[in-house]
Amino acid sequence: MSFISCGSIDDVKSFTGKLDSSVSGENSLAASSKDGLAVHYIDVGQADSILITQGNSSMLIDGGNNDDYKLVSEYIEKQGIKKLDYIVGTHAHEDHIGGLDYIINSFNVGKIYFPKQTASTKTYKDFVNSVKNKNMKFTLPVAGQSFKLGEAECTILAPNSGNYDDANEYSIVIKITYKNNSFLFTGDASSISEKEMLSKGYDLKSDVLKVGHHGSRSSTTTEFLKTVNPKYAVVSCGKDNDYGHPTETVINRLKKASIPVYRTDESGTIVAKSNGTDIIFNVQPGSYKPGTKKKS
Repeated sequence: MSFISCGSIDDVKSFTGKLDSSVSGENSLAASSKDGLAVHYIDVGQADSILITQGNSSMLIDGGNNDDYKLVSEYIEKQGIKKLDYIVGTHAHEDHIGGLDYIINSFNVGKIYFPKQTASTKTYKDFVNSVKNKNMKFTLPVAGQSFKLGEAECTILAPNSGNYDDANEYSIVIKITYKNNSFLFTGDASSISEKEMLSKGYDLKSDVLKVGHHGSRSSTTTEFLKTVNPKYAVVSCGKDNDYGHPTETVINRLKKASIPVYRTDESGTIVAKSNGTDIIFNVQPGSYKPGTKKKS
């Protein structure tokens, strides 16, 4: 798997399709990638599944749809991972926790984070049963608390309330900081949750933003994007999905801010690696074209 160096925002904006080995940080990052931070935005179509490793520690945020269980499981195995120190189910929707029951049953697991949220779906019940079968319990996220993933610090930023009308607002939001680099993972958190995070005064500034809710117009508000001020954005969505994600509204906000966008619907699985100073991606930035709805 080849990687494209992103030592600065200008490197990305001027990228012409040819790998420039002279770009700052590439050689040193390649040499230290085993000990650095790696973020795998696994292509699970119109869903989320993100594998994060630092040294010998690993965390999985979401597990895609029900049908993605084998894809995600095999991907984790190919990385040589036998234990997941943390599993995070951001919220109870099937496109986030669908494959997690299989993952929990298949791997050694340390902690499982999940918000104080219930659902009546079979997907949710299967998820809960997999946790019970391992004699484990959910660890409730507490906004403001941090935990370590190897040498990286993971800070929980949401949810900040215990009751929402929209299930997406329960989404666990985590910021991971590795030395001088940072990544923000937002699940399907929408405008209400974003406003709460802003009002709390959390340090939201991050180098890489996983765009909320697959690029839905309900997330990535102008104020939130301005505060996060990312150098790069990643959208996890399916090609020709039912919702037209990423929406024109969000894409235009990213384009106006000159933020390169990496998209699983265009590039497949996206891997970002950090040595604590520089970040490289395995693919070129994607387009600023809005998503197109699947034809019936």
